[in-house]
Amino acid sequence: MKYIDVAIVGAGFGGLGAAIRLRDSGVDSLVILERGAEVGGTWRDNVYPGCACDVPSHMYSFSFAPNKRWSRPYSQQAEIQDYILRVTDQYALRPMIRFGVDVQSMRWLPEQERWQIDLPGQESLLARYVILATGPLNKPLTPDIPGVADFAGVAFHSNQWRHDVDLKGQRIAVVGTGASAVQIVPEIAPLAAHVDVFQRTPAWVVPRWDQPYGAARRWLYGHVPGLQRLSRWRVYWFNELVGMAFMGSKRLQAMLTRLATHHLHSQVADPTLRAALSPNFNPGCKRLLISNTWFPTLQRPNVKLVTQAVARIAPEGVVGADGVLYPCDVIVWGTGFKATEFVAPMQIYGEPPAGTSAAPELGALWRSQPAATRLGITVAGFPNLFMLVGPNTGLGHNSIVFMIECQVNYIVRALQSLRTRGQKVLRLRPDVQRDDYALMQQKMKGTVWSSGCKSWYQNADGHIDTLWPGYTWEYWLKTRSFQVADYL
Repeated sequence: MKYIDVAIVGAGFGGLGAAIRLRDSGVDSLVILERGAEVGGTWRDNVYPGCACDVPSHMYSFSFAPNKRWSRPYSQQAEIQDYILRVTDQYALRPMIRFGVDVQSMRWLPEQERWQIDLPGQESLLARYVILATGPLNKPLTPDIPGVADFAGVAFHSNQWRHDVDLKGQRIAVVGTGASAVQIVPEIAPLAAHVDVFQRTPAWVVPRWDQPYGAARRWLYGHVPGLQRLSRWRVYWFNELVGMAFMGSKRLQAMLTRLATHHLHSQVADPTLRAALSPNFNPGCKRLLISNTWFPTLQRPNVKLVTQAVARIAPEGVVGADGVLYPCDVIVWGTGFKATEFVAPMQIYGEPPAGTSAAPELGALWRSQPAATRLGITVAGFPNLFMLVGPNTGLGHNSIVFMIECQVNYIVRALQSLRTRGQKVLRLRPDVQRDDYALMQQKMKGTVWSSGCKSWYQNADGHIDTLWPGYTWEYWLKTRSFQVADYL
């Protein structure tokens, strides 16, 4: 078996950022295991028409590697992926990446104090520390609807876009009205003969201020030192201000409601359609959508909003809950991801509890009980294991790249602390994990996400183990130092 100090699973924003910081801190025995053929993660895989980020570009990038080439406030998929590729080459990361490696399982070996990482068709790898950077948005959720296998046309998820399928002149059913659908439908509607959009619950939509940068502004961002950083902080604090509406500020919540309501009324004149597009929950309880083209597209003559859940799939189309058949040639599942399955299908076997020989499996553990952690980074019973974008660290108002940098810095400090103290194993105290999770759930009660709606943020029991229930500057404060006392 090959021995390594640190193994990183995943070569998206998280894995690449971790590799850069770890190498800078002096770690030279390092490997990145990536199941794909290229870096990029979410931004490599999601190539559907209109794919773009809902966080302004200057904030959706590493603070230590500003991109001087952004062409607009909200970058599209190709531009973000191009940035990731350039960062990979700029920091010479490719020699440490092993592509086409799909990690299926790993197991803690107490005697060797290392993780055995099982690689299909290859020799296992032994790593002192493991960083999981697989991300939460990589397991497409396709509803288990009767008749799916009987459909005579073509069906695919937005995350697995079929570019070989010509949509021109086709009858298309788009199931879902979330963040992907609001980008896809405006792009495919002009090509299609007809589009039926199936909406179970309307969403709040706010304007997208996305005017492309002119030549002068692009030149300034590329040549004036500090200007882009200033823009980054402007975006950051504006997003934190919006976050106040999600954290319980009634005044900010009212302002956000007025903005979204005005956007709807200014773009939709028909009172019947407007009513169908009006949510009955507070903005942010479900993911807030940002679009200037969604409402106009729904009013095209070849687009129909269907306010029915899907009951079943027939060979010739989609059958709504009202029993009506909506004929189609193509079904696009805009139904999101299994965001609460943090590590599945990977199996991670930790340290057997004292007096037992049975090793706990992390995915199974979190299916039977809350996904408790310390800051979404470490887990009791799983020594020397770190996570990026783990439980209760997702965001509804700001850049996840900011959170990733906080987590990476915490991990670097943890490893530095171990080296300083001459130790090799880091074990989270169970009582610290228990108290941390209780605090997360207590804080969550005061947020908009617990105000009554049903969303993908929640697990089957209704608990929200996905989101950080506070401001990102609070998370920065909590992760800026490593507390040795939290660990055994």
